Amino acid sequence: MKLPVILLMAFAISFSANAQKKKKQDAESILAMCGCYDITFNYAETFSPDENYSFHDNYKSGALEYVFPISVEPNKIVIQHLLVINDAVIIKHWRQDWLFENTDFFQFDHNNTWKFVQIDKKTAKGQWTQKVYQVDDSPRYEGTATWVHVDGKHYWESTTDAPLPRREFSKRSDYNVMERGNRHETTPNGWVHEQNNNKVIKSNGTKHLLAQEKGMNTYTKTDISRCQPAVKWWAKTQQYWQDVRQVWSEVFDSHTTLQLNPKVNGELLFQRLFALEKEMLKGQYDPITSIQAIRSTIQSHIVSNQNLVTKN
Repeated sequence: MKLPVILLMAFAISFSANAQKKKKQDAESILAMCGCYDITFNYAETFSPDENYSFHDNYKSGALEYVFPISVEPNKIVIQHLLVINDAVIIKHWRQDWLFENTDFFQFDHNNTWKFVQIDKKTAKGQWTQKVYQVDDSPRYEGTATWVHVDGKHYWESTTDAPLPRREFSKRSDYNVMERGNRHETTPNGWVHEQNNNKVIKSNGTKHLLAQEKGMNTYTKTDISRCQPAVKWWAKTQQYWQDVRQVWSEVFDSHTTLQLNPKVNGELLFQRLFALEKEMLKGQYDPITSIQAIRSTIQSHIVSNQNLVTKN
């Protein structure tokens, strides 16, 4: 028996209202990750299928970090991380973009290569994509999943391939892909980034597990005054980094495989962009000159055959 039209309409309205309520709750959880934090980083290798594997030492570190929204839109939230060292030195850290029901991805393959892939809208329904970028705003990894709000817990978790972490990429060559199991959970005092990682050797389309690793990064809120140097630094540099993001958007808009050359003339991309930032901010800031210099710098690290569209 068919349901009366009025009941169908009531059901649709109720479903839409619940979906909007859920989306609002998701966004609140994402924004809850913003603030001034004392952070501890802890990693330990836990397992290897190779009985002769030599486990590496545990890694532990800490930092003071300012995490804040660059922009908040209905379907996109952009969050920047800044490290605060000795209450004076500021280092631009990673960035995370959260996109609602996103279908476009740059999926890390290996050998500094990201392949453009798409998923269908049905799969993306209700999900949030976390796109993570390097300190120079180049791509790192992207994963998609549904935020979960249950029993007083608020968390998001997904698994995706990524390059080696900065703590290992210059020290190790025995694996070339980190299969990252990421879980972000907000807590009363901040949030936790828990990881269950597979260190993988990828070759000719096959994967071989080298070792597994457990990671636990704990963000504990501290007085915002401790992060004021970062607030002031961003006020001076935000236009430059907005221009960097604009140029990267030109690259991503090509929707083609992207391969990057880590070093040009012996320098890493982040070193060149950081140096350019200081140069551009010496005098009166000129966005046109800045974008042209940024575009030229980024283009020189792109191996794949793509040309950046000139935009001012």
